[in-house]
Amino acid sequence: MVEKSIGLHFSTTLVVEFRKLKQLSEKAAERLDENEFSFRESENENSVKILVQHVAGNLISRFTDFFTTDGEKPWRNRDSEFEEQDISRKELMNKWESAWKILFTLLENLKEKELASVIKIRGEELTVVQALLRQLSHYGYHSGQIVQLAKKIKGERWESLSIPKGRSSEFMNNGKYLRG
Repeated sequence: MVEKSIGLHFSTTLVVEFRKLKQLSEKAAERLDENEFSFRESENENSVKILVQHVAGNLISRFTDFFTTDGEKPWRNRDSEFEEQDISRKELMNKWESAWKILFTLLENLKEKELASVIKIRGEELTVVQALLRQLSHYGYHSGQIVQLAKKIKGERWESLSIPKGRSSEFMNNGKYLRG
């Protein structure tokens, strides 16, 4: 194994982990038809569509001009991300892709010396490492919500995104592990 600096290792690991969250969310959302994608049991609950809108909006705000402006942009309307938008699923998923691209471009060009740099999110000073870990946690939280909502909506028709319940030993004995 080629030794890497801890900074390079951290950056490449973050790319892998953010990609896993993106793919997990997408795989769950892909299992839903148009009505299921927008389904909410009540006005107080989010749909998968709303969660996708929010994550996309958050990504764009946090990672556009990451080093030079506060991560909470004045042009962002966070509250509207939690309301039904008149946007097609295709348009929304294009926005989702563009938003993630902003993050991945930043990570792929991140220099080790920049990891200790200080940036701001909502006026709070954070190192780049702190900010990236904060966002990894945030997107992990919403990815979990997307999977749980999709699973709840599909009910008995849900097909596991990892090792199905009761089949762990089958995967262990066959040497098959599902990886992101």
